Amino acid sequence: MRALLRLCRAGRGGRAGALVAGAARRAMAGFRTEERGRPGSQDFRVFFKNAAGHYISPFHDIPLKVNAEKENGIPTKKARSDDDENLLHMVVEVPRWTNAKMEIATEEPLNPIKQDMKHDKPRYVANVFPHKGYIWNYGALPQTWEDPHHRDKNTGCCGDNDPIDVCEIGSKVLSRGEVVPVKILGVLALIDQGETDWKLIAINGNDPEADKFHDIDDVKKFKPGYLEATVHWLRFYKVPEGKPENNFAFNGEFKDKAFALDIIKSAHECWKALLMKKCDAGAINCTNSQVCDSPFCCTQEEARSLVELVSPASPSKESNGEEQVWHFLGK
Repeated sequence: MRALLRLCRAGRGGRAGALVAGAARRAMAGFRTEERGRPGSQDFRVFFKNAAGHYISPFHDIPLKVNAEKENGIPTKKARSDDDENLLHMVVEVPRWTNAKMEIATEEPLNPIKQDMKHDKPRYVANVFPHKGYIWNYGALPQTWEDPHHRDKNTGCCGDNDPIDVCEIGSKVLSRGEVVPVKILGVLALIDQGETDWKLIAINGNDPEADKFHDIDDVKKFKPGYLEATVHWLRFYKVPEGKPENNFAFNGEFKDKAFALDIIKSAHECWKALLMKKCDAGAINCTNSQVCDSPFCCTQEEARSLVELVSPASPSKESNGEEQVWHFLGK
């Protein structure tokens, strides 16, 4: 049995805050990225490697829990404290204040980050007054999957076929491809074209103020207006493209940490079924290099060959003009 990403474990002992901080530092040190292709083009990809320099999938191979023990790549051991249980890995797709719509390529081998395309042109999120780009560091939780065949009992809608999205509200602008430990605070249920698209609210475990945040009410207390801005952003960000406003379950009410953790647990179980070929994967690519019992596990030689199919990195294209435009919607 292979050991999977063991460098992300926290040391034992000490206060809970010190435990979380130590785990957070190790989580960031365990992964790195390799860019290939030209940024802003159809062939741009960000591939991931673990601490051993092995190519991995950020969707399937990075463990969900920072401190989890693993069996064949699947986390099995319960966390040692509430803070520890609440410390999860986040893969950063979009740094705050940027516009390029980057996402984990769920339908490609090893699931690199790529820029979303529409009519062969790269997509950028519009600036809707008073916002500039994404208003949080935006990304996803690895080893989670919102099953499009499973109807959520809370929303009455099926999943959106992606990992669960994360809106990270800390003080630092993170980098594309960073893998950071986050504390889950709550969740918002966006309904996008009839699909459930959960938006987790979380804070970087390394943030100077992370110790002040334990649940969704702490966001209201210490970052007043941020949750309201989040609803506004998510409701209107597609309107400049000529699309209707988005809707929400629960009348746009944020649910607390306990509710959010239940949603994550369910999505993690769906992911396990996906990787073990116990459900219909559809177009999802389950190629991984670390989940040893998965029928989709590949060797490092095979993983390297997949990466080398993409052209080496080249200089960026010029900035897209849409990133500089501000849209006033009168609402």
